[in-house]
Amino acid sequence: MSGNPLTILAQAAETWQTRPLTDAVEHDTRRAVLDWFAALLPGCAEGPALALSRALATERGAGEAASYVEGQRVCARHAAIMNGTASHTVEFDDIFRDGGYHPGSPTIAAALAVAQAEGASAEAFHRAVIGGYEVGCRIAMALQPSHYRNWHITATVGTMGAAVSTAMLKGCNAEQIAHAIAISSSFAGGHQENLQGQGQTKPMHCGHAADAGVLAGLAAAEGVTGSPGSLDAAHGYAAATSDGTGNWEAGLAGLGDWTPISHMTFKNHGCCGHIFPTLDGIRAMQVKQPFGPEDVERIEVSGYGPTVSICDRMDVNTARDARFSVQYCTAALLHLGGVRLAAFTPEALNRADLRAFMSRVSVTEDAEIAAAYPVKRQARLKIILKSGQALEHFQPTRKGDPDDPLTDAELIEKYDELAREVLPPETADDLRKIIMTSDDLPGLLAVTPVRRSIA
Repeated sequence: MSGNPLTILAQAAETWQTRPLTDAVEHDTRRAVLDWFAALLPGCAEGPALALSRALATERGAGEAASYVEGQRVCARHAAIMNGTASHTVEFDDIFRDGGYHPGSPTIAAALAVAQAEGASAEAFHRAVIGGYEVGCRIAMALQPSHYRNWHITATVGTMGAAVSTAMLKGCNAEQIAHAIAISSSFAGGHQENLQGQGQTKPMHCGHAADAGVLAGLAAAEGVTGSPGSLDAAHGYAAATSDGTGNWEAGLAGLGDWTPISHMTFKNHGCCGHIFPTLDGIRAMQVKQPFGPEDVERIEVSGYGPTVSICDRMDVNTARDARFSVQYCTAALLHLGGVRLAAFTPEALNRADLRAFMSRVSVTEDAEIAAAYPVKRQARLKIILKSGQALEHFQPTRKGDPDDPLTDAELIEKYDELAREVLPPETADDLRKIIMTSDDLPGLLAVTPVRRSIA
């Protein structure tokens, strides 16, 4: 598809204002919103969003947008930064596999805040989410894989997805949506050190992306303009953050034939998605031949680049470190039976048996698997039992990916587990019904703090 990618993407977003919504696409959108709330709610009760709330206590503003962290109606930008941060805290947010991108945290945080502020319909909100996913996911495909070398793509491209959703909810046409994308490209930051390194900044990447995207969308709606070459010019965003001016042939492939919100991965484990093939592979091996941690001499994991560069992590001091450690998550799976919120409590992090087991897990890169990344997320496993028996397994995909999706029942089970951490069961049930079956926007909720470290 030839032409300016900025214009093409903005026109695609505009079509989502009026084109017929199939039942399937609407249902996929409701699934994405439910999954966003599942990730959001625990992060409203713990983690950096609480400190951010104190830091911005005088900046909340008046408005109708719901800050779920604070249980208050506030202005749209404040709700976007708070909810965007909270929804990326416990590492359960959705993934667009082909772009290595988590669109939900920034895009839905922005879209819902603006929809509530504008008194928009649920349909308008859904359309804005679809459009934001359409543009953000396709920009991600055009920038990857080189962008991810130094940049956290959810922090960067998420700003653009949020800008599109905001502009759509403000009733912008294609020209104005293009300006929103262009403006947001100058706000789009977030580097890998604050993803891979220590500290609590990573969740704030998504909050900032949501907030900055709302700013860009509101500005474009009032006539502020950006450069039409913002994405693909010699000094544009792709050139500044990747190995070229963007692989737009890849990014725009299939535009109009399929939409990214119907190709999402919903997380089945509460950790970095690069660890999923390992966890899914171990589970598959246990089905074939049951074994427990006491039976294991060592586990050899072979994966793709980020499996090693991001997740080969023996130095685990916090829950955040643990969520990015193949060694810790493998130990948690075998000792606890799952890698959900319970795996990252202070009690779990301090278990001597989990810590001792970590040294039995080694991680290397497999050239063939690395070549298939990012479209395929795979792992090759070899487990040596204390009996001397060697078990081998190739894991071709991840549970939750489009080729092995979570069913509605599995997605609801995940939502129920996470939502009921901080909401009474009846409140969690009512919210689920609103999201999945009603024509109303979700409203304000009050969460109950829990005692768990997300440092």
